[in-house]
Amino acid sequence: MSTAKTAEHDIFSRRESEVRSYCRSFPTTFASAEGAILTDTAGTSYIDFLAGCSSLNYGHNDPDMKAALIDHIARDGITHALDMYTDEKARFLDAFERLILAPRGMTHKVMMTGPTGTNAVEAAMKLARKVTGRETIVSFTNGFHGMTLGALSLTGNAGKRGGAGTPLNGVARMPYEGAFGPDVDTLAQLEAMLDNPSSGLDAPAAFIVEPVQGEGGLNAASRGWLEGLSRLAKRHGALLIIDDIQSGCGRTGGFFGFDGWDVDPDMVTMAKSLSGMGLPFAALLLKPEHDIWSPAEHNGTFRGNTHAFVTARVALERFWSGNAFPAEVQAKGERLGQRLAEIAAQVPGATVKGRGMMRGIDMGSGDLAGAICARCFDLGLIIETSGAHDEVVKVLAPLTIPTALLDEGLDILDTAVKACVQSTKMAAE
Repeated sequence: MSTAKTAEHDIFSRRESEVRSYCRSFPTTFASAEGAILTDTAGTSYIDFLAGCSSLNYGHNDPDMKAALIDHIARDGITHALDMYTDEKARFLDAFERLILAPRGMTHKVMMTGPTGTNAVEAAMKLARKVTGRETIVSFTNGFHGMTLGALSLTGNAGKRGGAGTPLNGVARMPYEGAFGPDVDTLAQLEAMLDNPSSGLDAPAAFIVEPVQGEGGLNAASRGWLEGLSRLAKRHGALLIIDDIQSGCGRTGGFFGFDGWDVDPDMVTMAKSLSGMGLPFAALLLKPEHDIWSPAEHNGTFRGNTHAFVTARVALERFWSGNAFPAEVQAKGERLGQRLAEIAAQVPGATVKGRGMMRGIDMGSGDLAGAICARCFDLGLIIETSGAHDEVVKVLAPLTIPTALLDEGLDILDTAVKACVQSTKMAAE
């Protein structure tokens, strides 16, 4: 497949920082997108199984969100308002309360943070320490929570943390479910540590956990484990922070990654698909009793994106006003799991991981997974790896992707896996 490699790439290599990453895996210049299709400047189309790393759960340029945003801009609607009251903020909060919080019996308030997930995590860390008077926050192996210094201290990836250039303190890292294999009860280990005054684990201010670890390799916490962690937090006077930045907004089936479970989060961090169409927007949900901030004690110039309020409200009203959309996502998630199991059967030892529409295949090798993703790109599919060794081929297709297009993308993945497995066999002979 041809890609748009033109002279315009020179400006990127000449002027853009070496820190750029995704463009190295997908070396073409994209120009337009619709639904689950990306098109480059040469007119080549690609099926998108990346979806802005789950920032585009509803696909590219959803027509209803786009129309509402164009209308807002055309009528000179507010663009930027710090944290002042605006009509669109009121409409978003009303929709969020009516369609998300109230049906789940959640009394949480909504704190507008800076525009990215790491801003929400930073706010949660500060508030947990302020509420409890404790310092230590427990995070989990393979967790990813952001790249600013506080959030980075919670992140497991050594390469990411190594870029800090300064010690990252105040965190105790405990094993996530399955970290030591299926026969080791990591929750029981954590409980034993907390109950032992000589374990060296200080009483924590909070636990922060992803229901499904996106960057960490699609490790999915079971209902029993996450419910147990919720009870453990309460027993030890610690707050429970659910990081639902990648696993939320429908990615695992329900709006939240813990929907329907007996999990009582004190805070929930949200970003990525919260805006509905990829606009920067992050928020921290917090129980009212924890809302002890002084005015402007935590702020930011872009705390609350008015354009994102418009599209987020449309997303809520269109997709979350009934049960049809969640049921559709669950059905696609089951289909995805079945297809991935068939593909994984071609690779000795490969396993399917994740939950809902947040699934992938652990290939057992970062080299193999990387080669598969590269072959997929050549065949017209955008897909990436995750995991400690980049060993997981991760599917994050838009939740709205038509079933036929989902199958077409999975057919490409199947073809790429066959080719790379064959190449590996030939190299070994």
